[in-house]
Amino acid sequence: MGAGGRNAHCRSLQTPGVLTFPHATLDQSLRDTIAVMPTYHFECVVTPQYLPDQSDPAQDRFAFAYTVTITNRGRVGAQLISRHWVIVDGRGHTEEVKGLGVVGQQPLLKPGEAFEYTSGAVIRTPLGSMRGSYFCVAEDGTRFEADIPVFALMADNGPADVSRLLH
Repeated sequence: MGAGGRNAHCRSLQTPGVLTFPHATLDQSLRDTIAVMPTYHFECVVTPQYLPDQSDPAQDRFAFAYTVTITNRGRVGAQLISRHWVIVDGRGHTEEVKGLGVVGQQPLLKPGEAFEYTSGAVIRTPLGSMRGSYFCVAEDGTRFEADIPVFALMADNGPADVSRLLH
């Protein structure tokens, strides 16, 4: 992998920045876990919610809140610098949103730390989707992207065919 997405594995003692450990004190499953743990990785989990009080279906206005939990699952601290969202409504209208940080912040997350925030989006149909990414910089200067998986925006909890929006 290139420098932007490199993934270090356990190597010799001469390799700087690589975890070393006495093999006799760790069982094989733990050694395997450490060996495959990515160096740079933000996990993003999103929970969307329809906001009927802020929506006006007669005016094609459907408001949603979404709560994002970002957890640093890597081995190096890293800072979220900017965001990029792709918002698609049920008619295929696409809007892109780019900007610095999230909710006015650029959180620095040490390994294992999490940051949670809530924001919102308004679309013209009761069904849509969002996906995106965060641009991040690790404490060692490495730049990487953290993908935000696609998720559905649904104005009600009834059955809906969202498969055409999510692909």
